[in-house]
Order: sequence, then structure tokens, then C-alpha cells
Amino acid sequence: MAQLQRIGIVGGTGYAGAELLRLLSAHPHAEVVAVTSRGDAGTPVADAYPQLRGVIDLDFVEPSTANLVDCDIVFFATPHAAAMHDVPALLEAGKRVIDLSADFRLKDADEWAAWYGVEHVCPELIERAAYGMPELNREQIAGADLVAAPGCYPTAVVLGFKPLIDAGLVDAASLIADAKTGVSGAGKSLKPGFLFAEMQESFKAYGVAGHRHLPEIRQTLGELAGGDVGLTFVPHLVPMIRGIHATLYARLSDSNAGSADALQALYENAYADEPFVDVLPAGAAPETRHVRGGNMCRMAVHRPGGGDTVVVLSVIDNLIKGAAGQAVQCFNLMIGADENCALAAPGPLP
Repeated sequence: MAQLQRIGIVGGTGYAGAELLRLLSAHPHAEVVAVTSRGDAGTPVADAYPQLRGVIDLDFVEPSTANLVDCDIVFFATPHAAAMHDVPALLEAGKRVIDLSADFRLKDADEWAAWYGVEHVCPELIERAAYGMPELNREQIAGADLVAAPGCYPTAVVLGFKPLIDAGLVDAASLIADAKTGVSGAGKSLKPGFLFAEMQESFKAYGVAGHRHLPEIRQTLGELAGGDVGLTFVPHLVPMIRGIHATLYARLSDSNAGSADALQALYENAYADEPFVDVLPAGAAPETRHVRGGNMCRMAVHRPGGGDTVVVLSVIDNLIKGAAGQAVQCFNLMIGADENCALAAPGPLP
């Protein structure tokens, strides 16, 4: 039976940190004992999040190993290139770590440095990190002391492509991922392109020449395919707060294989035992509002016109299944709790 875990959250004032607080405050095996924030240290957590009044009775503290010494598991909800400075000392102190940033996702430290603009300070820990996508690495996550939670786009894209690649039905050299996200994926920083007056009634692609999630998606799909994959990935920003919709295209290796019924059965069988992947009935189209506030990835598979292109529609809440919820899912595996714990409630509508 899972025991009560004392939890620290580093970076508690960002959107992912806020969702961690909300989810873990209702978790029967978690007691949040430390929440850090450089800018708000000394102020009550409930001042930043009034919805947590009477639920979280803590003040924010400065991020330091000393302030996390009483924790069993520490979640990092910090900007990229921050966690790597503190993780080594926490692991040395016997703490377990779940990092929601990209610091330990890429296996090649030089490639990580090229995409994130700084040298990695503890590349020796990269191989130690379990990639935190339970649908791929459930057993590895359960035994890990360092988990690298996946990015939001990689979660929607990888889960969508996985059954096709596992079955060897498609040309892995010509995959296309056309993905849209809400503005919360950019965090709380004030950037002109994310202001309401700039985003409302508009819609744009970004990172077309190269997005930081591209090498992570390629790495993960390549591991599934047993070799390099060819992926065109184009993210878009849409005027909504949260959610990701990934439209995925893959060309069948054999146009005589993979009828619409066979593809539907492939996806249903692939995810039959997964608590947080829901394959919709044939002909359906998931919407981002159908996953808002929940940890579910909903998807549908199509073969338009009986042609040789398979289209997969994959939707998640970028802050839950794409961040905090998936991290809590990993936490449940690490402590031997039910994987659904604190995550089973459906999201709100409308």
C-alpha cells in the first residue's frame, strides 16, 4: 500500500505549478510541505491562488536544497535550464525528483545545449532519468528516482503515432504533425505576441524552422521505430487558454494494408488497458474542450477516402496530460499507488 509522501514543488507560481498544487492537494498519498518561488517567498500560497484557501496553508519559500530537505519527492515546474542546477544535490540527499521541464528529456547533451542555448551542467544524470510517459515506460518510471516528464506537444504526437509505428504500417520517414495549442503553454511571462489584444481573433504558426519539442518527438518516435524517423512538425498558436489538438499524417507502407476497420481495431487494442488514452468510435473527432481540466488523451483514427494516408486526431489539456497531470501519473507509479489516484475526475464543461 502506498505511503504518505511529503512533497516539494519548485516553481509554484507558474501554470504547471498551480495545477500540481491543485491535483496534489486532493491526493490521499501526498502532503505538500514546501512550495518555492523567488519572487513571492514569504507570502502565503493562498494569496496567489485564493481557490486554495483552507486547502494549502503554506507560505512560498526561496528555492534551495535546505528548504526541500523534509521532502520525499520534489517536483520541478521551473523554466528550462533551471532544474539541472538543483537536481544533483537532491538526488545525493536521497530525494526523488520529477522534472516537468526539458532538462533531462533529450539523451544527447550536446543536442540539448544546441536547442536550449546553454551547456548542460549534469549530463551524467541524463541516462539516469526515466522518460515520464507511462504508456511507454511504466516499469522504468516506477523504479526511477529521476523522471523527465514529457513536453505537451510530444505527448499528443507520440501517443497518436505510437500504434502505427509499433505495427510497422507506415513510412516512418515521412510523418507530419500539425499541432495547435492554447496560450497557457507559453507560461505567465508577458510577451506581446501572447497578449489578449494580439491573440484574439487571430491564429498563427510559429517555430516552423524548428521548435524545441521537435528533437524530443523525433527521439521518442525513433525509439519506437528502432531507427531515425522523418518528421515535419509545425506548431500553431490559437486564441484559447488551454488545450492541444494534434492532426497527424502518416503514409501507409502498403496501401492494401490498414483498412479503416483494421486501423480502428489497432488503436482500440493498443490502448485498451491505458487509463488515460481514450480511442473514440470510428468517424469521431475529438475536441480540446473534451479533455480540458483532465488527464485524458482522446484520439480518433481515420483513413480519408480509403487512400494511403492515415490521419490521427489527438487532443490533450497541455497543462494536465501535457504537464502536471502526467507528472502526478508518474508520481503514482513511483509510490505504488493506483495510477488513477487524484486524476480520475472528468474535466469541466462548458
